[in-house]
Amino acid sequence: MRIRLDISYDGSHFRGWARQPHQRTVQGTIEGAISRVLGGDPRLVVAGRTDAGVHASGQVAHLDLDDGQAARLASSRRLASSRRRTEDDDVVAALARRIRGVLGAYADAAVTRTSIAPDGFDARFSAVWRRYEYRVADDSVPYDPLERHRTTVVRGELDVAAMDAAAGALRGLHDFAAYCKTREEATTIRTLLDFGWVREASGVLVATVRADAFCHSMVRALVGGCVAVGQGRLGVDDLVRIRDELDRVPEVKVLAARGLTLTEVGYPADDLLAHRASQTRARRDLDAD
Repeated sequence: MRIRLDISYDGSHFRGWARQPHQRTVQGTIEGAISRVLGGDPRLVVAGRTDAGVHASGQVAHLDLDDGQAARLASSRRLASSRRRTEDDDVVAALARRIRGVLGAYADAAVTRTSIAPDGFDARFSAVWRRYEYRVADDSVPYDPLERHRTTVVRGELDVAAMDAAAGALRGLHDFAAYCKTREEATTIRTLLDFGWVREASGVLVATVRADAFCHSMVRALVGGCVAVGQGRLGVDDLVRIRDELDRVPEVKVLAARGLTLTEVGYPADDLLAHRASQTRARRDLDAD
């Protein structure tokens, strides 16, 4: 049985998503809670391996149950049989609540929903896009200590119209090597589907960034470039020129992780999930050759 998990977390006190020895990570924390509920050694496959300090409100993962875990899950049906059956009594749907119970009432990570994954579903390889949000407070916004974990503060008053224009100029299929921390044998060609800025009623500037996939630190570098435009240190054309020259430059700063949240992962229709996963795996294998 493959289960889809929808996950949210405050990344402030995690060393990123991926399990690491002697480090507190989101993956390790949630897998530990699942192990307490179902036993065994669960391993999650995730849509986006977020960095240290990055948050998520719409992370997606999948879990393949071994025979023992499936049996323990099924046994919980008998425990619920004496109660009035409701939709929440479905053993798979109720798994999210049981995991949250292990994590605790005020945990900084939560499994918000569990469901049986459709045939062919792969949380990582079936995804067609990921959407992130980045929040910036400039000098026009009073400091709000309640927002400190999810908002980055920058000096000066930013020109949001110029930043939005710069973001729009970067959209499309391009090599984003200048905005990535490159990794050996990994492509930096991405399709930037949406990128734009608005200023909320609170005064906070919010970027929405959506792409088929992201390179390491790509969103935070794109945002850093736009902030430089908003401060008047770079022009809209400069960001395009930097992108096309394919070299990282000191004028484009990688902003802090605290402002970044993974908000949504997009998937195709159920009958296309397996095909999409096969396509993505083939492309990743080609990139590694």
